[in-house]
Amino acid sequence: MIAPAMVVFILFSFIPILYMIYLSFHDWNFISPDMNFVGLNNFKHLLADPRFAQTMRNTFLYTVLTVVGFIILGLLIALALNKNTKVHSFMQSVVFAPHIISLVSISMLWLWLMDYDYGLFNYLLGKIGAGPVSFLTNPDIVMYSLAAVSIWKGVGYYSLIFLSGLQAIPDDIYEAAALDNTPWHRKLFKITLPMLSPTVFFIGITSIIASFKVFETISIMTQGGPMNASNTIVYYIYETGFKFFNMGLSSAAGVILFVVIAILTFIYFKLMAKKVYYN
Repeated sequence: MIAPAMVVFILFSFIPILYMIYLSFHDWNFISPDMNFVGLNNFKHLLADPRFAQTMRNTFLYTVLTVVGFIILGLLIALALNKNTKVHSFMQSVVFAPHIISLVSISMLWLWLMDYDYGLFNYLLGKIGAGPVSFLTNPDIVMYSLAAVSIWKGVGYYSLIFLSGLQAIPDDIYEAAALDNTPWHRKLFKITLPMLSPTVFFIGITSIIASFKVFETISIMTQGGPMNASNTIVYYIYETGFKFFNMGLSSAAGVILFVVIAILTFIYFKLMAKKVYYN
């Protein structure tokens, strides 16, 4: 089974990565057969481009918002649903449901909900006398709006991962704490969270990588606007390569994304690995 897996990895991951690195050193417009070697010029252009710098800031902000949201809300939901009853089982299915819905469909739904003129949110705000909010056209809040959409879709998935971690904690630990009349907050911080550290570690690394790769939500809801305020690195790569036909620059941005994720993953492992409790 290892050999077929290696073949798939080489064909669909390793070779495309090598070709992306190769293209990053060339000037190619995706249409012309001519491909000119430009060395590090594509990388120099990106690092000097204010638009690319803003794109990276947007990506980091979005990642922080979604990862924190997934961990905090996912844990709270898991704690609330950590009971073996039919009602709690039903609610687990309810909170997981958005995860299995197409992201395109969810983005279209939230595009209507957040619409300035006809959206449900502004309609409800108007009913209580509050002014309409430019959820998707205000540069100051657009990334928060997009992060909220992603959190709504993904938090159910992460809450079930937390729930499986909670149910794996031995009952006798809580029973011993109950005999000592340990208050709930001490049980949470001294038992539950340390025992959940492998789960938090897993959710942290997977959600960081997933957040850096966000594309569909941006493409459908804002197309990177307004004024580049919601552009993220993957949408920038798509836009540069397939709208402006600059595959060299797009590939260079892809290489930077690859390096950034690798560095963040390495730092995350270094900072968190020693704090993870394995029973």
